[in-house]
Amino acid sequence: MKKFYVASSFKNIDMVRLVSKRLVEKGFIHTYDWTRNERASTIEALKEIGLEEKNAVLAADFIIVLLPAGKGSHIEFGIALGQQKRIYLYSPNEDINNFETTSTFYHLSAVKILTGTIDELIGEVTKDQAKGAPVE
Repeated sequence: MKKFYVASSFKNIDMVRLVSKRLVEKGFIHTYDWTRNERASTIEALKEIGLEEKNAVLAADFIIVLLPAGKGSHIEFGIALGQQKRIYLYSPNEDINNFETTSTFYHLSAVKILTGTIDELIGEVTKDQAKGAPVE
């Protein structure tokens, strides 16, 4: 089965856990659950977490980025983009399409922008991965 990673900020930790749980229930493999970590309090801890997260993104077949997300999530986004992985970029609203605040990279062909409910997100990811659509 395909492997995934979920990137987001600590303030979205419950949503990250829900999305991960739902995908695992559908048979997908979670490469790394960063929500089990405490906030890093030393540079060494940051380094260890960074290595784990980088390796998890590299091991994943696709990643999901739940907005709003912080700088670490956007670095993970960049790693996935550079590796030509499918990126599902989720926002609960249409703010992602606001020209004044959106990112150039959000609109590349490897990125699938999804809005709406978590159920809709899970349904779309499951359907898309079943098709095995290549990343352009």
